[in-house]
Amino acid sequence: MKLLFCASEAYPYVKSGGLADVAHALPIALQKSGKVSVTRIIPLYRFAKKPATMVSFLHEEIVFAGARFKVIYYRTYEEGIETIFVESHILSDVDRLYGLDNDALRFTLFSRAIVGYARKERFDIIHLNDWHTALAALFVKEFALPSKIVFTIHNLAFQGVFDASWISVLGISPHYFHMDLLEFYGKINFMKAAIAFSDALTTVSPTYVKEIQTPEYGCGLDGFLRKYAYKLQGIRNGIDTETFNPSADETLSCRYRGDLAGFKTCSKAALLRVKTDLPLFIFIGRLTEQKGIDLILKLSKEIARLPMLLAMIGEGEERFVKACEAIDAKAANISFYRGYDEALAHRMYAAADFLLMPSRFEPCGLNQMIAMRYGAVPVVHKTGGLADTVHREAVCGQGILFETFTPEALLAALQEALQYYHDRERFQKTEYFNFHCDFSFAKPAEEYFMLYEELTGEEKINKIR
Repeated sequence: MKLLFCASEAYPYVKSGGLADVAHALPIALQKSGKVSVTRIIPLYRFAKKPATMVSFLHEEIVFAGARFKVIYYRTYEEGIETIFVESHILSDVDRLYGLDNDALRFTLFSRAIVGYARKERFDIIHLNDWHTALAALFVKEFALPSKIVFTIHNLAFQGVFDASWISVLGISPHYFHMDLLEFYGKINFMKAAIAFSDALTTVSPTYVKEIQTPEYGCGLDGFLRKYAYKLQGIRNGIDTETFNPSADETLSCRYRGDLAGFKTCSKAALLRVKTDLPLFIFIGRLTEQKGIDLILKLSKEIARLPMLLAMIGEGEERFVKACEAIDAKAANISFYRGYDEALAHRMYAAADFLLMPSRFEPCGLNQMIAMRYGAVPVVHKTGGLADTVHREAVCGQGILFETFTPEALLAALQEALQYYHDRERFQKTEYFNFHCDFSFAKPAEEYFMLYEELTGEEKINKIR
């Protein structure tokens, strides 16, 4: 079975968030299964980390919107995966991934390039991810390709919504501009194209499938998603257990050598540069309301009085950045690092006793699984993928959950965590239990393969054989 896996970013070449981690680890897991031949395709941005060897093998002109766009395709093989890079001036010569005035044009071009390549190679499955690749579903149907389309919604809050005037600019037929396809409150919505034209839809956790079909979490598309509920399936994300491996992680000051308690003590002392009996809570993520940073800030005075340490790292909305810097200056037990440092994040996971993840909503979340991989206990809002991966009972994994999204509920969870921490035998058993949970992509990859089989009919053929 031939699979073309399409995303706007993939670690280690370019990363802005969890999509890049998934676009790195899932194709590798699928390829390792021996059941799928995987090709990954991503844009080649000017600022991307280039592979050691990369060969251009195809030059094309893509014509749409009354213009000709020169496109160069490059190929590399790393970690057992073939990766195709798409380079074009309008797509690649930028200083950041998203948030540009011509994003509609850039990612329409990328979607056209995906389909242009697929027309030459003929894949059984084209797996699209988020709105940046969504129009490829429409173009696959327009060019009558035999490939089956899987579209994964990583975060419904970002749908690729643009002014209706882009319809003519992008050369998209106006007959698609109605409420059952691209039209969205008078604008054009890229994600609606993929929802309508894909053969299967997935989200990155089972709970998120249910949530996005409700007005509270549906971001205006709940009714549209209920219409296509028969195509929806939730498959939990995983993490790359080779990248996040406390036994071999070269970014760490201390590595796991069979003694979890010793590993945690050593890592904590190395990060803080002092020994302490206070529990260390960490927050790693974007400084946005989605991630619940506003809840943490509302509790900053209470946290400053609690017998705990809080270390935060992130970038995001300026109002939250300034507020985090202010509490860093005022509170002796709260520290904040602006920006994102991958190596520092790894050391924080290794040092932490608790991961604080009070997300307002969370399609899946990777941080909680990474934290447990390094022996930290998650404190999370019970929503989306957090509800699917963090539990109170003896199910992988275990942590502390609060159900109502309020400062009071978060404060109660913090107080529960402090009591938990001082029950040393129970706490260390939980650390050990979580440390040995399997959050790899092995099981999710098998679920995706079963979906691919179902779409291509190979499952029925194999049963007949």
